[in-house]
Amino acid sequence: MYKKILVALDHTDADAALLREIGPLAKLLQAELLLVHVADGWVARNFDHLQLAESEEMREDRAYLVRVSTQLLKQNVSCTHHLALGDPSTEILRTARAQRCDLIAMTTHGHRLIGDIVYGTTIDKVRHKATVPLFIVSARRA
Repeated sequence: MYKKILVALDHTDADAALLREIGPLAKLLQAELLLVHVADGWVARNFDHLQLAESEEMREDRAYLVRVSTQLLKQNVSCTHHLALGDPSTEILRTARAQRCDLIAMTTHGHRLIGDIVYGTTIDKVRHKATVPLFIVSARRA
């Protein structure tokens, strides 16, 4: 069934709800988790183009991925991690394709009214362009 699951983490408390659901599923399916966080600050979005030094945000995000990975490995959940840089929806989709993931797991945060109308949400953009199924957990479960 699913062998490699991309888990999109946003480095907030909402991640706990997603990890509570996806960890046991990965163990049951004997699937590997690929934990992905997309740093999207100014430095991250311009990192390669302007050859910038890694920002504090990027260092903290990388450390977060290592911590979460370590916790999952202690629970005998196979996982790796990747810090992507740029637009979250674009990078989630790009990473899923490049790493041949067959499921994308994300949290939904609900509506933020005007911001969602003007900019859309990461999950909506991924949902419309993904070529693999999505596993969505409500952040309210955190």
